[in-house]
Amino acid sequence: MPKNSKAVKRELDDDVTESVRDLLSNEDACDDSFKKTSLIVNNHEGEGKECDVEEGGSDGEEEERPAWNSKLQYILAQVGFSVGLGNVWRFPYLCQKNGGGAYLVPYLILLILIGIPLFFLELAVGQRIRRGSIGVWNYISPRLGGIGFASCVVCFFVALYYNVIISWSLFYFSQSFQQPLPWHECPLVKNKTTTYVVPECEKSSATTYYWYRQALDISDSISEGGGLNWKMTVCLLAAWSMVCLAMIKGIQSSGKVMYFSSLFPYVVLICFLVRSLLLKGSVDGIRHMFTPKLEIMLEAKVWREAATQVFFALGLGFGGVIAFSSYNKRDNNCHFDAVLVSFINFFTSVLATLVVFAVLGFKANIMNSKCVALNTNRIVTLLGNGIEQNLIPHHINLTQVSQVTAEDYQQMIEVIQRVKEDDFQKLGLESCSIENELDKAVQGTGLAFIAFTEAMTHFPASPFWSVMFFLMLVNLGLGSMFGTIEGILTPLIDTFKVRKEFLTVGCCVLAFSIGLLFVQRSGNYFVTMFDDYSATLPLLIVVILENVAIAWFYGIDKFFEDLKDMLGFTPYRFYYYMWKYITPILLLVLLCSSFIQLTMTPPSYSAWIQEEAIEKTLRFPPWGIVFCISLVVMAIMPVPVVFGLRYFNIIDENTSGLSTVSYKKGRIIKETVRPGEDDDTSLIQGKSPSEVPSPMPGNNIYRKQSGSRGTEADTAPNGRYGIGYLMAGMPDMPESDL
Repeated sequence: MPKNSKAVKRELDDDVTESVRDLLSNEDACDDSFKKTSLIVNNHEGEGKECDVEEGGSDGEEEERPAWNSKLQYILAQVGFSVGLGNVWRFPYLCQKNGGGAYLVPYLILLILIGIPLFFLELAVGQRIRRGSIGVWNYISPRLGGIGFASCVVCFFVALYYNVIISWSLFYFSQSFQQPLPWHECPLVKNKTTTYVVPECEKSSATTYYWYRQALDISDSISEGGGLNWKMTVCLLAAWSMVCLAMIKGIQSSGKVMYFSSLFPYVVLICFLVRSLLLKGSVDGIRHMFTPKLEIMLEAKVWREAATQVFFALGLGFGGVIAFSSYNKRDNNCHFDAVLVSFINFFTSVLATLVVFAVLGFKANIMNSKCVALNTNRIVTLLGNGIEQNLIPHHINLTQVSQVTAEDYQQMIEVIQRVKEDDFQKLGLESCSIENELDKAVQGTGLAFIAFTEAMTHFPASPFWSVMFFLMLVNLGLGSMFGTIEGILTPLIDTFKVRKEFLTVGCCVLAFSIGLLFVQRSGNYFVTMFDDYSATLPLLIVVILENVAIAWFYGIDKFFEDLKDMLGFTPYRFYYYMWKYITPILLLVLLCSSFIQLTMTPPSYSAWIQEEAIEKTLRFPPWGIVFCISLVVMAIMPVPVVFGLRYFNIIDENTSGLSTVSYKKGRIIKETVRPGEDDDTSLIQGKSPSEVPSPMPGNNIYRKQSGSRGTEADTAPNGRYGIGYLMAGMPDMPESDL
């Protein structure tokens, strides 16, 4: 044993004799609890090296945290997580519904005021603390540790039904290798004497019938379970198998998949845009889309829906953003990442909107032509029997109905309506226009599996475009699923120290088992229920608490110092005021408006009635309302539970329990030099090298205390915060009397 060693008595009731040389050169002599540490050795002559050490497993061995292979892989992972199905089927609908091109103005404003600051905040805390959501918020404030658990619960709820949507896309993908496509026309029923079209299909349309009857085989209400749909059950199993295989090795396996799953959708969108622009009517759709209705911007509902879309488009509160950024180096420029990913997300939404309305414009042109032909034939039958020949403009030749244009038909209708004003309704003639077709706003599954599929049946080489479209949906969904599952696995692995492979398989098997609820005949109604109630309010509450935890509990000034330490520069003062005042206020307003909307709107869902072949809005039964409330309560319950356990000391805030991060940041301990103590002894007691001659000239070793969060951190001479040998979650080591 080296000279001048000192025995230190710890709270674990074991005496360990060690010296500075032992600590620096041979950690095997230390006990397991002492290994829950990390060390920064800063050299005056060069940049200091940082080494993060995670708590070892049962064998006590140290394990380094995984890291991204490249910055591109990380950016693609964040883009894949944030850019999802909502960019394709939610944003275009909101854009059309809320003023066309004018909707982009409130969206951009709220992206800057809410989206980018909160996205930057989550990236920064994940990168700084290098833990999942549970470890991050337990580190910020143990009493707010429930935020991380709430994020995991919400992620699990969302993953349950989100993968069902991927399974639907897989089913349509598998059915697209046919010519003609199976939803091209209504099926025929043959009996001994006649052949007729299926009544349900005849009353609706071929694509609507295929979606509700062939794909989902949907029941008439949520109360009618109807048993499992075996086709969708197989597709759901395939979807969870894909997720499990991609995630089983963590970012080492999912990161490689990201190169395809994140980039392929852009290839498809660009191909669709180029192809659709060559089709008749596509320009009409884009013109209709971006014609601004400025008066709608004054409505509060538009701003609320824009804020909600910004919030969910970036994946805030799920924990996936924190999990992905926790695998970064600490000096990564996360501010640049936040701005880059946010605007990539925005421009992807605009690109998807162009594609959707170019295709819908083409579809509207076809539907308008059918409408003109149908009503022109009706006018021909009514000539001399309600409509006089002299009412038809001379340049229109009704003997060739196929030659009658939309403009010709519009002229006829105007003349007939003006002359036959009282009897016009009895004639049964419709006003055909492309605008009327485009005003039939559709979103979600109605857009992807009904409207878009119908449009693609009119494309040349329609099976090819169908394969590309549904493969794009699968990849968009998988990119978001990877981030969602990472938001579950990373915090649990950091906290409970289980093997990634076992936890991944277990999580996917459990989720598939629960997901069978969504592949029964009434499963689509449960998807709607989870989509409406399991995420909206809980995520808003989670993100408000995240913002408050950083700005008011941890301290905005202290957080800015951490950012300066990581980035090498002080972020714009804009973020200071956003995080401390503006963003929390805006989030509270959004939370209140969302809560009011949910309470004022009775819990309901859109049901498909087979006999009538129409959708009807039905109220949830009493058990369904209880289920909806339970989803919200279960998602947010971890926050008050953990707070209560910490507040009443049922779980000690200073114990390194299951939910405690294995090492914590604190402040440098400076003590006065005691006479008669030499170098090694002074270092063990926490003296800085500037106070005592160091046994290792040219190096600085800093120790940080895990307690005293309210005390301002002392900085090392080189401006960095060191993290040194101090047991996690334990008070300062008492001096030994030996």
